[in-house]
Amino acid sequence: MSGCTMARKEFEFALKFMGTLPVEYDKDLDARGLNCPLPILRTKRALTDMQAGQVLRITATDPGSVKDFQVFAKQTGNELVGQSAESKEFQFFLRKR
Repeated sequence: MSGCTMARKEFEFALKFMGTLPVEYDKDLDARGLNCPLPILRTKRALTDMQAGQVLRITATDPGSVKDFQVFAKQTGNELVGQSAESKEFQFFLRKR
C-alpha cells in the first residue's frame, strides 16, 4: 500500500478513534479538494514560514490524508498534536519542530 492510499478498513478505524480536539493554532491551511501528495506538499511549504513551536491547522478532504499526516509527522519530527474528522473533512494540527 502506498503512502497515498488507505484501505477502507483502516480508514473506518481511524475515523472511529479520531475525536474532536480543540487545539489553538497560529496558521490555517485549506487543503480541501486536493489529493495526495498535494496536502503534504502544501503543508511543507506552509511550515517553512513558521517558527518552531507554532501550530498549523490543515483541513483536508482526502481520506488518505489520515495516514499521510501520521507518517509525515513521524518522518519530519513535527508533532501531530491533534486531529479530528467531521463528515468528510479532516483537520490536523501540526506543531513545528
